[in-house]
Amino acid sequence: MRPEIAVLDIQGQYRVYTEFYRADAAEKTIILVNGSLATTASFAQTVRNLHPQFNVVLYDQPYAGKSKPHNLHHRSLTKEEEGLILVELIDHFNAEHVMSFSWGGACALLALAHQPKRIEKAVISSFSPVLNDPMRDYLERGAHYLGRCDRHKVGHLVNDTIGKHLPSLFKRFNYRHVSSLDDHEYAQMHFHISEVLKHDLGNALHAAARINVPVLFMNGEWDEYTTAHEARHFANHVAHTQFSTIKSTGHFLDMEHKAACRDTRLALMDFLKPNMQETRSRYRPYDGHHALAI
Repeated sequence: MRPEIAVLDIQGQYRVYTEFYRADAAEKTIILVNGSLATTASFAQTVRNLHPQFNVVLYDQPYAGKSKPHNLHHRSLTKEEEGLILVELIDHFNAEHVMSFSWGGACALLALAHQPKRIEKAVISSFSPVLNDPMRDYLERGAHYLGRCDRHKVGHLVNDTIGKHLPSLFKRFNYRHVSSLDDHEYAQMHFHISEVLKHDLGNALHAAARINVPVLFMNGEWDEYTTAHEARHFANHVAHTQFSTIKSTGHFLDMEHKAACRDTRLALMDFLKPNMQETRSRYRPYDGHHALAI
């Protein structure tokens, strides 16, 4: 399963690395939005869950992964700018669906608020409109370590908090990736976290009121940082909502164990292709070389 690779010019300002997993029999295309500090490799298992029922698009933000060499990094991007990049990618690939993970949810909500004409459904996973005490503590410590470029502590913070339910192999990949990022990536994440701590999620939630397609919010039962209960507050902001709680799993959902992978896939297919009869689970261990996502 080899993707078609392209580096696209966006708005005449950014160059964005993309991977397009084409499936000849697929009728719809879904674009996946990374969490912070993550790259296209973070969706290795999710691609397996979605392909070949869908064409699948992955991309790296201009400051991350394989987009990095193609861009200058003079300043940090706002979530609103990331949302506009996503809108252009949706148009370029004629995508009908969007799926985000963790802090990629803010970018996805801002993009959906522009009401891209082809989008039919969206999935927002491991995201919550509530900045609860565990998440605030995580972000405050993260901002402190990122500001100091303390790679060792950033790597351990991720694994000890939102990643605590991950298998040990995944934690090693996560630590290796997160602790070896460039200074501008740390500065970018520090900027995003600082904005969230100052303003909560106000911009994304205000924008969510303009979303005009059904949205599935999917969270792990054991995730205390973006809880399934608090995710249900999105019903106050988004007109057409559905909710799914993945049992016995934390923040990273399908990456944590075989049953979570199966249940995540079932929830996705029930929402995106409700008439499709599920026949088997396709879980395979993660074999990438980069972090998962935050």
